[in-house]
Amino acid sequence: MTTDRLGVYIHIPFCASKCYYCDFCSTAAAKREKIDSYVDALLNEIRAFAKIQKQKRRVDTLYFGGGTPTLLSLENFGDILRCVGDCFDLLPDAEITAEANPKIADLEKLLGMRDIGINRLSIGMQSVHDGELKALGRIHKFKDFEDFYADARRAGFDNISADLMYGIPEQSMESFEASLKVLTAFSPEHISSYCLKIEEGTRFYHKRESLVLPDEDTVCDMYERMSDILRKSGYTKYEISNFSKPGCESRHNLKYWMCDEYIGFGSGAHSFVSGKRFANSRNIDAYIVTKGLGTREDEENISPSMAENEYIMLGMRLARGVDILQYEARFGKNFDEEFGKKLKKFCPEFVILSENNCRFTEKGMLVSNYILSEILDFS
Repeated sequence: MTTDRLGVYIHIPFCASKCYYCDFCSTAAAKREKIDSYVDALLNEIRAFAKIQKQKRRVDTLYFGGGTPTLLSLENFGDILRCVGDCFDLLPDAEITAEANPKIADLEKLLGMRDIGINRLSIGMQSVHDGELKALGRIHKFKDFEDFYADARRAGFDNISADLMYGIPEQSMESFEASLKVLTAFSPEHISSYCLKIEEGTRFYHKRESLVLPDEDTVCDMYERMSDILRKSGYTKYEISNFSKPGCESRHNLKYWMCDEYIGFGSGAHSFVSGKRFANSRNIDAYIVTKGLGTREDEENISPSMAENEYIMLGMRLARGVDILQYEARFGKNFDEEFGKKLKKFCPEFVILSENNCRFTEKGMLVSNYILSEILDFS
């Protein structure tokens, strides 16, 4: 790990409705009693983890993901935050993020969330076009986003991220550009933009043969146009799919890309702690019944070779790429011998390789998965 600080992820697997593209661990239309029981299990899991730690870990990022965390009551949020504060050394300047659906939560709720310490929102906007939102199975309309965003600003949130999707049904280059221009006019501090992937088990997967989607060339053009529009609007691309104003990068997500430690609580949550990677079962009912215990699965020790490959794979997602001197100090290997020779055939069109740094070009980011598969060995 590159820091002694720990990130905490809290998974809230409840939604008002399941989006057609979503393969996350989530369920729709849960009753309040079930949500409260789930939170009780969460608190128990957090306390159990803290008991086996030799000392309180310092936590500088806390992230409520989902699902739709804003389905939690203010009492739920407060109980979780107090528990984390009791069990960890939650730093005063910690970044505390909650994902939000524009249809779920009003000004009063947002004021309460801000008052108890949540200082960053990640809003699932996805598109400014109601037809595209409907095609994705979203329950909100663009007007809901407008109102929610205004309420979030009124509530005192000065660090807001918005999600945008491309390569989706009903979308054209023109409609995507319109979404980008409208979103940048709102001036959120951070924008995440993801290309649609058809995941097994989703509603889109079952109707994949009938979906009308932008072709591959158009999707590539969308990415390049997005990068250009956001750059001209004052956003820096710091990761393949993430853009921010200066100093507003997602500190929590950077932990994933920099191979720092994080602990995940809740059904389906993943963790990387003390050289081990593990996940909780996605069975929400089992998680509640066991009070958050006994559902861990897929535990594995990260070998030196796995750690090395992940360091390169995740580091190359960042616009700044991999610091070669840091790599060599961390793994005790010569970068040129391990990866440099393989990467040179992709230079300079797709990869920029200097004495102390290796990173993708704009074109390289479009084919990053192919290049990484050529240089990394996960066998």
